Amino acid sequence: MSIVSHPLTVTMTDEHESLVALVRRFAKEKIAPIAEEFDHSGEFPLATIKEMGQMGLMGIEVPEEYGGAGMDTLAYVLTMIEIARVDASHSTILSVNNSLYCHALMAFATEEQKQNFLVPVASGAKIGAYSLTEPMSGSDAATMASRAVLSEDGTHYVINGRKSWVTSGPVADLVILFTITDPTKGNKGITAFLIDATHPGFKRGKKEPKLGIRASATSEIVYEDYKVSVDNVLGGVGNGFKIAMQVLDAGRIGIASQALGISEAAYEAALEYARTRQAFGGPIGQLQMIQQKIADMKTRIEASRLLILNAVEAKMRAKASGGRYSTEASMAKLFASETAAFVTDEALQIHGGMGYSKEMPIERYYRDARITRIYEGTSEIQRMVIARNELGIR
Repeated sequence: MSIVSHPLTVTMTDEHESLVALVRRFAKEKIAPIAEEFDHSGEFPLATIKEMGQMGLMGIEVPEEYGGAGMDTLAYVLTMIEIARVDASHSTILSVNNSLYCHALMAFATEEQKQNFLVPVASGAKIGAYSLTEPMSGSDAATMASRAVLSEDGTHYVINGRKSWVTSGPVADLVILFTITDPTKGNKGITAFLIDATHPGFKRGKKEPKLGIRASATSEIVYEDYKVSVDNVLGGVGNGFKIAMQVLDAGRIGIASQALGISEAAYEAALEYARTRQAFGGPIGQLQMIQQKIADMKTRIEASRLLILNAVEAKMRAKASGGRYSTEASMAKLFASETAAFVTDEALQIHGGMGYSKEMPIERYYRDARITRIYEGTSEIQRMVIARNELGIR
């Protein structure tokens, strides 16, 4: 009996190769020169994000008739890795647009909702956001305090509450909002809504002063008697938690890919430094302790890559069967994010004092890597998901 239940069959096509070359060139020419500047200022890189939209990168898996590029999950993963290698902030914006926003619309929206809310975002004309977390509600979504109350005539809901840590919140045009419609039903009382940021009652709160991914603008969003039509309910009343968890499976593949891109950037910088930095009569790469670090970094990076490809394969199977790929996505996200922490730390150590200086990008990679163990589900949540799925606990 084979010990491999699902051997990998994901392969690079000529189309994938062309995409990688295109994205790599764009990242090098357009993003790399501004990454440090936008990390320092914390400003949102709107111009390059718009260019990415024009290239079809903001809706990679969305069919062309809905404004997207009509490619597959592997194309999305490859794009995430290439962008993250140059700047994690750009890849965060890319990830939310593709895996949390567009994926949710493709899976659960009506045709009218797709025309009104998917096409503008997938085409890059507008920016989307995903809003689940609240000041006192993170990993445990059922504790959220925001509310959506149905009007007496049944035509609309009135939303009140405060959402936090909304990626692209300061600039988002359209938002997927998760809030409570029936507080007596726990998780089954959560509903997803499609929100237009231009309507009255939508207010952007404080912008978060973050440790890393600083150019990926993050803020609170406050809803004060915000009225939303019942036609803007996504996937049915009470199905919000199910939608959120299913969408996060796709999001976790994206964050795993981001973590891998950060790891690759830090590793390549460390490799070059080990070849050129002279100490004790030669390049430090000749020292056994440095070689051990290089070997461990490379091994974990390649293991991360295989877990990500395994998750891509699982997502493709799930698309055909209607199943889930939670375990594979969580394993990829868990391992790749912890690898990013390990690799950036070792890369900084190899650089010594220079790695601690803002004169080199290593310290940015180090800061950016930290968030990958937190958003789209903490490492602790990933371990819980994996274990419960293996144990059959629901």
